[in-house]
Amino acid sequence: MRNLNQDNITQAVLARFADTPNPRLHEIVTSLVQHLHAFAREVKLTEEEWKQGIDYLTATGQMCDDTRQEFILLSDVLGLSMLTIAMNNDKPAGCTEATVFGPFYVEGAPEYAHGDDVANGAAGEPCDVSVTVRGLDGVPVAGAVVDVWQADAGGHYDVQHPELGHAENRGRLHTGPDGALHFRSVLAEAYPIPTDGPVGQLLDATKRHPWRPAHLHFMIQAPGYERLITHVFREGDQWLDSDAVFAVRESLVAPWTRQADGRWRLDFDFVLNPLAAAPARSEPRAAAQPA
Repeated sequence: MRNLNQDNITQAVLARFADTPNPRLHEIVTSLVQHLHAFAREVKLTEEEWKQGIDYLTATGQMCDDTRQEFILLSDVLGLSMLTIAMNNDKPAGCTEATVFGPFYVEGAPEYAHGDDVANGAAGEPCDVSVTVRGLDGVPVAGAVVDVWQADAGGHYDVQHPELGHAENRGRLHTGPDGALHFRSVLAEAYPIPTDGPVGQLLDATKRHPWRPAHLHFMIQAPGYERLITHVFREGDQWLDSDAVFAVRESLVAPWTRQADGRWRLDFDFVLNPLAAAPARSEPRAAAQPA
């Protein structure tokens, strides 16, 4: 087709994708083209702005490596990550809510026994964590695989310390016959997401802060249940109502209490969604950074 202009180019592009054999891919590409073209028309995108957008995405990709995923961070601050989670994790009442995966999960975390120190040298105030995992029917889930990871007192994950030769504040445990487990760690603290790349430039240009409220990551997997990816947020944190990545849910906010010996303690009960009530999901990919 020749003589394309702003009035007919969208239909011409859609026609080129008309023979896409995968129905879902066809649906996604068609909608993407329609919305992308509509966006350009709505804001009357200039050629210079188009070039700036291309440069921005290029820089975002160049910021990514094995321990940092700037595109995930971009998705997080635009609310796309949380929107996707919310649309795909509609659980029955009583189940623990899901939230963003974040970019700091690493496959192959060290295995720990109950009572072990998962902090493994990370800086922070000592904290004892005790959790239970059960099904929606109240039955304890024995043998559940529980991955945990968090930032240290300085607001950094172990993968942000390239000089480290071992994992810190990261581990895998298994629930006992009673569905419970406990481990030692450090007190969760608020921290800013990385601002030394394109995402930081976006936050600065739009006068947004980069802070995430204090939280501990959990990923729980057990046969017969939907995988749960979530956080537990520290009650009273000043950033709970303005999380930079929009991930806070009221049901995931819990108190960290100081014990008589000066150590902190977190207790939390997780309720898994039976697979019969939800579609099975694929394994997550190891990502790198942001949230």
